[in-house]
Amino acid sequence: MNAVRIAALALIVAGILGLVYGGFSYTQETHSANVGPIELSVSENKSINVPVWAGVGAIVIGGALLAFGSKGC
Repeated sequence: MNAVRIAALALIVAGILGLVYGGFSYTQETHSANVGPIELSVSENKSINVPVWAGVGAIVIGGALLAFGSKGC
């Protein structure tokens, strides 16, 4: 399997996951302080939404690479 096919399949899978889940969330530790034996930290939950057009675009580009990518040189 060559690099173009792997990239095409990765784009298709990422596009499908973007359409199915619509985004993802993660936790970011923003502040921390050490005051003697006491340790304070603040964690923030952040979410990133994946637009529908980005998911569809990734699927279309991945499909085009899969169809026409190996027919080059």
